Amino acid sequence: MTAMTADETARARAGMWVIPLLGLAIFINYVDRGNLATAGPLIKDELRLDAKQFGLLISAFSWTYVAAMPLAGWLSERIGGYWTMAVGLAIWGLATLMTGYAGGFAAILMFRLALGVGETAAFPCSSKLIAEHVPQHRLGLANGVMSLGLTLGPAFGVFFGGHLMGRFGWRQVFILYGAISLLWLVPWIATTWKASSTYRAARKTAEPDLPFKAILKRKDFWGLSLGHFAGNYGFYFVISWLPLYLVKARGFSMGEMANIGGFIYLAYAAAAAGGALVTDWWIGSGAAHGKARKTIATLSQTVGAMGLMMTALGGPKLSLVGLFVTAIGLGLVSPHIFASAQRLAGKRGIGRWMGLQNCIGNLSGIVGPLVTGAIIDSTGAYTWAFILTAAIVLIGLIGWLLMIPKVEPIAWDGEAEYLSL
Repeated sequence: MTAMTADETARARAGMWVIPLLGLAIFINYVDRGNLATAGPLIKDELRLDAKQFGLLISAFSWTYVAAMPLAGWLSERIGGYWTMAVGLAIWGLATLMTGYAGGFAAILMFRLALGVGETAAFPCSSKLIAEHVPQHRLGLANGVMSLGLTLGPAFGVFFGGHLMGRFGWRQVFILYGAISLLWLVPWIATTWKASSTYRAARKTAEPDLPFKAILKRKDFWGLSLGHFAGNYGFYFVISWLPLYLVKARGFSMGEMANIGGFIYLAYAAAAAGGALVTDWWIGSGAAHGKARKTIATLSQTVGAMGLMMTALGGPKLSLVGLFVTAIGLGLVSPHIFASAQRLAGKRGIGRWMGLQNCIGNLSGIVGPLVTGAIIDSTGAYTWAFILTAAIVLIGLIGWLLMIPKVEPIAWDGEAEYLSL
């Protein structure tokens, strides 16, 4: 049996478990990264932080998350998505757990930086493994599972975390969630051990790695990255500031915030799953991938921006409705950001493509919290922060509509040969 045959056999056996476990890892990822926002009202009061300082803590995660993303994409190709994912989760699980023991601002900042390093593994590895395990016409459904993870994670974290923190304190919840996160490694290693070993053997006879410069010269890469940045700016705005907005600006208790926030993220999850299923059905009925995914993306960005403006300019009731509209709008596009990249880049290029795209897309996680904190401190309100976020979400349409001519597999061989001359 050749190495490639062994690789295919091992991956086929692991395939039925890989996608659900990846979805669970993304769920854990967003529970852990969202803990700080959920604990925001408590940490802010305990450490006597202003909005700029809290924004700095939120933003710090993205400093290392963005900087290390290309490395994660490279590792997913060199040693495989299986092991890269395991190492990354071990780092971010430990960082979450240790945050519960942090003595002050500097310690929390350090563990947020470590959390960012670990969580870089999630999307390059999941995209790499989805491209290897899932046929093209099922990419929407597979990425819908990932999107369920990234939306149900905040829903779970805000709802249960908010109630638990209100009763037991924020430190205990960080320790509990970090310990539970590390348990994911047991089924993952047991399931993927053989597939990971045969992947490394197959690397010896595989095609040469795709150079980063082949990806960076693509207009469609930059268009998808712009759409990713704009969608992420809106999502990170909500996930980072929703608890503080509901408690400080609208006067809800921690328990009420947990209930409202949980349902908002459930709406996001339902939209992501529904959008993925509808798009897969549409493509299965004969629609072009580009038409289907770009149509949903346009609808998503427009509805998301409308929801943000409703919250910015409406009264107490309309502002809550606006948050749900925002969640539905931004949820629709989530699977297609990754499915479009997987179709364009293919198995050979997706690890590095997603490492670069996620790097650019998550610059919003650095800029957004700092800008939002400055706006809130200077104006004493959230209105202009919502308006700016709506504008940035709409800018994403430039990427989807003008910079991505079609969503079809790229012929990398010709480009790689040209670039090597």
